[in-house]
Amino acid sequence: MRAIARWCVQHRRMALAAWLVGVVGVAVAASSIGSDYKNSFSLNGTQSFEALQLLERSAPKSAGDIEQVVFAVKRGSITDSTARTHAEQVLSRLGRLPTVASIASPYAKGGAAQISASKKVAFANVTMTQTAPKFTTTQAKTFTKAVTSSSSHSLEVAVGGQVAEAAASNGDSSAGLGALAAVIIMFVLFGSVTAALLPLVTAGFALAIGVSAIGLLSHVLSMASFSSVLALLIGLGVGVDYALFIVTRHRQGLLAGKSVEDAIVDALDTSGRAVFFAGITVCIALLGMFALGVSFLYGVAIGAAVVVAFTVLAALTLLPALLGFLGLRVLGRRARRRLLAGELQTAHGGFWTRWSSILSARPAPIALAALIVMAVIAIPFFSMRLGSSDAGSDASGSTTRVAYDLLAQGFGPGYNGPLNVVAQVDSTAQKQAFSRVLSVAKTTPGVKSVTAPVTLNGRSGGGSVLSADIYPTGSPQAKSTSTLLTQLRDTVVPRATAGTAAHVLIGGQTAIFTDFASVLSNKLPLFIGVVVFLSFLLLAAVFRSLIVPLMAAAMNMLSAGAAFGAVVAVFQWGWLDSVFGISQTGPVEAFVPVLMFAILFGLSMDYQVFLVSRIFEEWHRTGDNRQAVTNGLAATGRTITAAALIMIMVFASFIFGGQVVIKMFGLGLAAAVLMDALIVRMIIVPGLMLLVGPRNWWLPGWLDRILPHLNVEGSVEPEAPVPVPVPA
Repeated sequence: MRAIARWCVQHRRMALAAWLVGVVGVAVAASSIGSDYKNSFSLNGTQSFEALQLLERSAPKSAGDIEQVVFAVKRGSITDSTARTHAEQVLSRLGRLPTVASIASPYAKGGAAQISASKKVAFANVTMTQTAPKFTTTQAKTFTKAVTSSSSHSLEVAVGGQVAEAAASNGDSSAGLGALAAVIIMFVLFGSVTAALLPLVTAGFALAIGVSAIGLLSHVLSMASFSSVLALLIGLGVGVDYALFIVTRHRQGLLAGKSVEDAIVDALDTSGRAVFFAGITVCIALLGMFALGVSFLYGVAIGAAVVVAFTVLAALTLLPALLGFLGLRVLGRRARRRLLAGELQTAHGGFWTRWSSILSARPAPIALAALIVMAVIAIPFFSMRLGSSDAGSDASGSTTRVAYDLLAQGFGPGYNGPLNVVAQVDSTAQKQAFSRVLSVAKTTPGVKSVTAPVTLNGRSGGGSVLSADIYPTGSPQAKSTSTLLTQLRDTVVPRATAGTAAHVLIGGQTAIFTDFASVLSNKLPLFIGVVVFLSFLLLAAVFRSLIVPLMAAAMNMLSAGAAFGAVVAVFQWGWLDSVFGISQTGPVEAFVPVLMFAILFGLSMDYQVFLVSRIFEEWHRTGDNRQAVTNGLAATGRTITAAALIMIMVFASFIFGGQVVIKMFGLGLAAAVLMDALIVRMIIVPGLMLLVGPRNWWLPGWLDRILPHLNVEGSVEPEAPVPVPVPA
C-alpha cells in the first residue's frame, strides 16, 4: 500500500491523466454503444409464474400485462350516449397502439359486469402485447398519455396497472441534494473548501466510470433498469465515506508535522487499508443477493459491486494524486498558519475526546442503556409483513391513484387486483373441474365476484386454455387478499379438482407480488447468513480476533432490526404517517429489506472497520486495550459522524419522493445510518470492547494458523509488548 501511495504522489500527473482517459474512454464507449437494460423477471417454481408461462406458451396474445382504463362521470350515467361515445373513442384510439393486444370494453357484449351498480364508473381491461417489465419507459409513457389526455370536464379517464406505474416513475434529485449536503458538512468539518470538495471529486470520478461501465455490462448481463440508479446511490455513499476517512487521516499527519508525501503515504497505509477491506465487505454484502435465487437481482448486485470497486480504486489511486497536487492547501488557513509557526497537533481534543473518557469511566450502564433503546426500536420488526404496496399508496392526483380510487368507489378495492384463474383443459372432465373451482370460489369468504370462464384463442394444437378472474373483497395489498390466495390454492382448488387431471393455476399481478414476497421471505435468512458469515471470516482474518467479528455481526443485525422496526412502525402500523405523507398503510415492499440490508450492512461495516482498525492500530502501538479504545474513538468519532450525517441527508431527501417505495428506502436507510453511527458505533461497540478488555484480540492458535494474515493497521511500531490473554 505504501508503494502504491508513493508512486501515485510522485507520478500524480500520470495517475490523474490515466483516470481522465479512463473516464472519457468508458463514457464515450457507453454513449456510442448505449445500454441494454432488461427488466426480466421470473419466479421459477411459483404458481403465478407457471400460470404466466402457460399463457405465453398457449395463448400469447393474452399473456401480456392487463391495464385497467377507468371512466367516471359526476353527472348523469356512464351509459349515456355522450359518455359512451367519448369512452369508445378513447378505447378505439388505444386499440391502434402497437403495444395493445386486445381490449375488453364495458360496452361490448358481456361487459355489463364492468359497469358499476351506480352507473357512475366503468372500466375496460386492456391487454398489452407483453408483460410490464419488458416495456420501455417511452412506450409506457406513450400509452399512459393516450389515456390521460382524453379526460374532459364531463368524463374523467384514468389508468391503473404496472405499465402506468412504470410511466409514473421518474428520477429523483436526491443525489444532487446529497452532493450539496456533503460539501456543506465537509466544509464545516475541515474548514477548507478545497478539502471539502476532494471526497466529492474522487467519488465523482468513480461514479462516472462505474455507471458507464454498468451500461456497457448491460449488453453482456441481464440488468434491471434501476441498476444504475441504485449503484449511483450506494456509490455516492461509500465513495464520499472512503475519501473522507483518508483525507482526515492525511490532515492529521500534516498537523503532526509530517511532510506532504509522508502524510499521504501514512494515510493510505492506515486508513487506505481500512478502505480496501471495507470495500470488500460491501461487495460481499451486495453479491450475497445471489443467495436469494431471484435472477433479476443478479445484475443489480453486480452493477452496485462494480461501482463500489471503482470507488475503492479511486480512493487508493486518484485521491493520493490529488492530495499531492494540493499540498498544504488541504488545510484551512488558520491551520496552515499554525503549522508554519511550528505549532503541531498530535493529540485529539474536543467533544469526542471528552465522550471517550465518559464512556471509559462507565461503559456498562451506558452501553446497556443504548442496547435497550435499540431493542425497543426493533420491536415492530417482528410484526413485519412483506408484500407489495398497491396504487392506493401512490401520490394523490396521479392517474394510477385516481384509477384506484374510482374502482374502489364503484366496485370495491378488490377490483384493483383480481386473481387470474387459468388452466389447460383437454377433456370434458377437466372443464367441469374448472367450473367447480369457480363455483366454490364464489361462496368462499373474501371473494366479491367471479367472472365467467373465457376460452382463450391459443396456438394450433393442444387443448384449450380457460381463464377467469376472481375479485377479492380486500385491496391487493390487504392481508385478507393474501389469506384468500392461500386458501384458494391450498383448499378450494385441490378439493374441486380431486379425481381429475385438471391443473388449475392462480396467477395475475397480485399473485405474482404475493409469490415474490414469499420467495424472498424464505430466502432472506440464507442471504443474511451468507453475508454475515463471509464478513465474519474476513474480519477475523483482519483483526486476528473472534470477539470483534462476532460483535460486528451482532451489532449489524441489531442495526438492521431497528431500521426495519422504524419502517414497519411508519408504513405498516401508520405511526407518524401524516408527517411522512403516507396516505395508506400496507405491507413492506418485498425487496426493500433485501436491498436495505445490503446497503446498510455495507455502510455499517465501513464504520465498524474504520473505528476498529484505528483501535487495533492503537492496540498495537500501546498494548493497552482501554487506551486503544478511547484513543481510537476520539480519533474517528468526528469523522464517522460527519460521514453518517452526509448519508442521512442523502437518504432523508428520498422521504419526500412521491412513490411509497422510495419513501421506505429513504426513511429506513436514514434511520439505520443514524442509529448505527451514533448509537452502535459510538456507544455500544466501544463500550463492549472496554468491558471485554484485552480478550478482544484473542484468537485460538489453530484458527490463527488457518486464517490468512491481512494487515489493516499499516506499519505501526508498538510502544510496548502486546500481551494476548488466553481464556482459562
